[in-house]
Amino acid sequence: MSSRSTRSLRQGFTTGSAAAAAAKAALIALLTGHTETLADIPLPESGRLVITVDEVILDSDQAVAWVVKDGGDDPDATHGARIGCAASLVPGEEGPAVSLEGGPGVGQVTLPGLPVPVGQAAINPGPRAQITKAAQEVLAEAGYRGAVRLVLMVANGEKIAAKTLNPRLGIVGGISILGTTGIVKPFSHEAWQATIASGLAVAKAMGVDLAALTTGRKSERLLMAQRPDLPPWAFIQAADYFAFALKLAADQGFGRIVWGCFFGKLLKMAQGLEYTHAKAGASDMAMLARMAQACEASPATVAAVARANTARHALELMDPGVRPAFAARVAAKALDAARRFAGSGPDLEIVCFDFSGELLTRVSSRDQPG
Repeated sequence: MSSRSTRSLRQGFTTGSAAAAAAKAALIALLTGHTETLADIPLPESGRLVITVDEVILDSDQAVAWVVKDGGDDPDATHGARIGCAASLVPGEEGPAVSLEGGPGVGQVTLPGLPVPVGQAAINPGPRAQITKAAQEVLAEAGYRGAVRLVLMVANGEKIAAKTLNPRLGIVGGISILGTTGIVKPFSHEAWQATIASGLAVAKAMGVDLAALTTGRKSERLLMAQRPDLPPWAFIQAADYFAFALKLAADQGFGRIVWGCFFGKLLKMAQGLEYTHAKAGASDMAMLARMAQACEASPATVAAVARANTARHALELMDPGVRPAFAARVAAKALDAARRFAGSGPDLEIVCFDFSGELLTRVSSRDQPG
């Protein structure tokens, strides 16, 4: 373990939460004339968060509020960024209604394969809903029945984005507005590994012989739905620690290991990466193209997969008739990598979901010859 315990690590908040706070403060100033120093915002999944507002500027026809993004004790490239929102009324339109746009410093999506369509501002669906809900709270409290326009901004956003993966993903002109939960929970590598070890130890102590590993909260929920026979303590969020979690589960004597994931992580597993975080290595589109060819995808599809922007994009390019065989081939490759990490002892299974949450493919060592 690190000398800093997980309890001493300070949480931060996402760019989505920063934008929601700025939007709420700007709208309050616009509709009431009051400038707030704190913004009480909803979180995407549940709960609320109070964020300090750095600055509010009220003009005759709009209000602008700024929030300094705080990444906590595991800061990323956006830590310290000034995220703002300009709020204005939309005359003649009935409401209450909220339109949300990206302004200077917010990236634009130029390539497919991301949760946001090409041509739109890089504001992910979760944060978009969070920001809209925060704005609707203000409209309701103020009794305003019209429409408002919100334009998000990030000071020096284009410069900050150069330190991220955005340019590689085709997001140009600024950063993405992200955040599944709205909160940044800092974990060092040592803390994450300790958490995985604790989860496995509890499962083993409870008499569970099957370790259900997942890459995150959403894949865990989906795997739970697939395996209602398993108790909750059988499920461990192992994040990007593919090799570590497999080795430890095997060492602790689990007879069966199931790993739930989405296609992007499945590709990283198939590449044999011990650690599947985006920073650990680029997605191997050439390998996916070879697999598409082996599944008798059309030459045009194979060429398109080789040029794909993301693993998600590659999957979307596959013809529906070929997609199941393609996904199964990638999963089989990932299962081979899992076997190298887990050794010969446990039965292994990989369950992969598509990006809508449907089961994409399932492969098991029990179904393989030998």
